[in-house]
Amino acid sequence: MLAVVGHPNKGKSSLVSTLAQDDSVTIGADPGTTLRARAYPMRIDGKLLYTLVDTPGFQRARQVLAWLESRAREDSASAADRPRLVGDFVAHSDHLSRFPDECELLRPIVAGAGVLYVIDSGVPYGPEYEAEMEILRWTGAPSMAIINPIERSDHVEQWQAALSQFFRVVRVINAVAVDFATRRQLLLAFGELETSWRAPIEAAVDALDEARRTQQRFAAREIAEIIVNSLSLVVERKLGSDEDPALFREALEAEYKSSLQRLESDHRRAVQRIYEHHILEANAADLELLEQDLFSEDTWLAFGLRRRDLVTAGAASGAATGAVVDAALHGASLFAGMVAGAAIGGVLGWLGAGRLAELKVVNRPLGGNLARFGPSKNLNFPFVLLGRARLHWSLVAGRAHAMRTPIELGAESASRLPLEPAARKELEKPFARLRKSGLDAAKKVEAAEQLQHVIESVLVEAAPPA
Repeated sequence: MLAVVGHPNKGKSSLVSTLAQDDSVTIGADPGTTLRARAYPMRIDGKLLYTLVDTPGFQRARQVLAWLESRAREDSASAADRPRLVGDFVAHSDHLSRFPDECELLRPIVAGAGVLYVIDSGVPYGPEYEAEMEILRWTGAPSMAIINPIERSDHVEQWQAALSQFFRVVRVINAVAVDFATRRQLLLAFGELETSWRAPIEAAVDALDEARRTQQRFAAREIAEIIVNSLSLVVERKLGSDEDPALFREALEAEYKSSLQRLESDHRRAVQRIYEHHILEANAADLELLEQDLFSEDTWLAFGLRRRDLVTAGAASGAATGAVVDAALHGASLFAGMVAGAAIGGVLGWLGAGRLAELKVVNRPLGGNLARFGPSKNLNFPFVLLGRARLHWSLVAGRAHAMRTPIELGAESASRLPLEPAARKELEKPFARLRKSGLDAAKKVEAAEQLQHVIESVLVEAAPPA
């Protein structure tokens, strides 16, 4: 059990939320959000790995330390007696009303919890903090200090010099932006503070690693399923004997695109559940490439088209200009193609979202005809779906549970996760199988499994923002 303690409003609850991987922890900007000590167990498959205790902040540390020092003098107590005196302070009948916050935060430590002491590096070190740190030293509990740069890191060196006099281990960690690897290292470092804790902490980290691999496998399966379902999507309408199917093309295409967008939205929510981000918000203005229309030109340029696709498309359609060819052959990235302006619109009209699927008329087994839109045979469409899914996944998988703001995405985000040519070539095999007409259920499952295996190899978490 680890008790997270410190001054009010220094990021204690954020650290608890991140380390417990629990976005239900209440986080507020105002001091005093946490009024009672509350335990947040970290479990995997029902097995308890460790427990984080969120505590109120110190309010009257100097008075508490004065009581402890006075009691020590009265009892002629030695340093070995100090943990007992802290326990006496918590058990004193008058102290729950006089020092409610200190009693709440010290109670789990007296019961055997380790200490994670959190400070904000945006404020300067002051002597008022020494009383808190001295009280924690009196507990005799294994302890570590966390310097949390909530908004600024102006005073990190000053804090490191002070904290190192009270704590054996000091780490600088932004609780709302820390990645999984850093959280893992933090737990291992805590295991080094107490010999008896090393084995259980290492076992907990091993379980977290295995859970992380399982989450990635499940996410890859989810991404494979959205691609399989999207490539096989068909919308239909029964035709009367004298009805012209062309009259229904616009409505069927709109229904088709709407269904694709619902599939993609359902996929995102499923991935967020895999990583236990239950309250994750999505702001359309901030998500840009992810939230802009699946069928927009920017989306296809970012995720679907390759340089040679632009050239091929332009040659076939007669739409390409010298600017398009130049962007296709010499641009530094897919985004360079955007400089071609209106000419690219013609290319996309031939190869991109405008030719996503076709309207066909098919005979019904029992007579009559069906107007059918889909499935998509577009060579680039599965890459668009995969690119968007990978980017969303990377942001969700790398997101700390303490973060409460919507996902923010700049135009450069897609280029942070390039798809290597070898991976693209390997993906083309299952994509080609999935585009075949009349693929039975068993072969579709086989292609999906092959696709999942390749997707697992290309899921690489994007680095968190600096």
